[in-house]
Amino acid sequence: MIASALGPDSRRSSSLVATPGASLSIAVRSIFAYIEQMRKRDYLGQFELMVLLAVIQVGEGAYGIPIADFIEKTTEREVAVGSIYAALERLEDKALVTSTLGDPTPERGGRAKKYFRATAKGVREAREAQRTLTRLWRALPEFEGGKA
Repeated sequence: MIASALGPDSRRSSSLVATPGASLSIAVRSIFAYIEQMRKRDYLGQFELMVLLAVIQVGEGAYGIPIADFIEKTTEREVAVGSIYAALERLEDKALVTSTLGDPTPERGGRAKKYFRATAKGVREAREAQRTLTRLWRALPEFEGGKA
C-alpha cells in the first residue's frame, strides 16, 4: 500500500492508504511537501563549486577556456568547455556569478567573449561550502579530525 502511495500518481493515490492510515496519509503528504521544498532550494553542486572557485581564482578575464584550464590543471581531469558554460549558466541563475560581454573580435568571427565574475553572494556561498565540508571531514572518526 505504501508503494502505491509513493508511485507517480501518489497525490491521487495517497487516499488509498488503509486506516489507521490517516497518520500514514499525512506522512505521505509530508514527504511530498519535503520533496517539493528540496526542488526549490538552490544547492551548489560539486562541479558548480569547482567552476565558481575557478571564476574567483582566474579573476579578470574569466571565461570558458581559462576556467576550464584552471580546473583541469588543479584537478588533473579533463573538462568539456560546454559543461563549464552550462555550470556558469546555473551559477548565473542563482546570482552567484554575473557576466558581461567583451568586444567582438575578428578571431572569433565577430563574436564577443562572455566574461564572468563572482558576486558577493557567490563568494559567501563558496566560503560556506568550505566551512561545511571542513566540518563534515572533521566529523569522520577514521580521518582523526580531518587528517588522512
